[in-house]
Amino acid sequence: MPKKTKGNRQQVILECTEHKESGLPGMSRYITTKNKKNSPDRLERMKYNPVLKKHTLHREIK
Repeated sequence: MPKKTKGNRQQVILECTEHKESGLPGMSRYITTKNKKNSPDRLERMKYNPVLKKHTLHREIK
């Protein structure tokens, strides 16, 4: 379960979708916060993956 922060903000983990499919060792993950009231859906952001050396789509995991 994600860690609670002040008010409606909640800590979430973003995980790379392309890295998982590539079969390479390791995993690219980022930690950020989001407002559960304003955005109840899962976050999707383009973030840098240092293993693949390019920007890839990162999705929120539970």
